[in-house]
Amino acid sequence: MQIQELIEQKLLDGLSPVHLDVINESHMHSVPANSETHFKVIIVSERFDGESLIKRHRLVNGILADELAGGVHALGLHTMTATEWEKKHGKVPDSPKCRGGSKG
Repeated sequence: MQIQELIEQKLLDGLSPVHLDVINESHMHSVPANSETHFKVIIVSERFDGESLIKRHRLVNGILADELAGGVHALGLHTMTATEWEKKHGKVPDSPKCRGGSKG
């Protein structure tokens, strides 16, 4: 199983999201072709209701602890409740451009 698929499955199982996007952004960084090292996660879950942003991130990071300890170098998180997602009209900021290595 690829890392992206593993991340998706773990988050689906662990948080039962109403919306989930796991986007491989490795191609935007100085890594070999077909790498799975940099991801952006957009996740909307009822489990985030009443939780601070740091608690939401800790929850996701806990679920993905093995991946973060292994090959995943960066994980951009957008963690929202359904109400927050609706207020943002399903939009999140673009990821910043790579500032390191040959792509900087």
